Amino acid sequence: MTLSLLRFTTILLAALLSGLAFAHVLEQPAKMQYDAALYITLQRSLYVQWGPPHLGGFLEPLTIATTGLLAFFIRSNKHDLWLSVGALSLLLLAFPVVFFWLVAPANAVFLAAMLPNIPLDWSDLRSNWETGQAIRFALQFAALALLVLSLLLAANDTSDRIRQA
Repeated sequence: MTLSLLRFTTILLAALLSGLAFAHVLEQPAKMQYDAALYITLQRSLYVQWGPPHLGGFLEPLTIATTGLLAFFIRSNKHDLWLSVGALSLLLLAFPVVFFWLVAPANAVFLAAMLPNIPLDWSDLRSNWETGQAIRFALQFAALALLVLSLLLAANDTSDRIRQA
């Protein structure tokens, strides 16, 4: 029962996390048309709630931690283990790799920008931020898919054992 609760919690956290990233992807076409002042204003106001010390800032590390715990506790089942390790690897690519490579540098500049002074490279930073968020969504969604597949395979194994008994 405890393993089922961990699996359930991990999948819910991964779904919430990929939902946050999907919101960025849905916003991207409109935001790429905004002028610098509006774009930076949004970055400084709207997305502050998505990082620490707010809930959004704890969701990603918590999802990574529960995915790692799940992989540890199901290590005796090779299919579940590899799917969970695959999900964990994708989450670790999304954060910290892609986040600190593309997103964090842009965040730092946008949060420090004092309007009306616009950073000269703001459009490059915007492209990096938006691209980084799209890559992070793809990685997080793929991780969620692996976790759900693991659940489906585990449920199938259980029903096969029940039919054989």
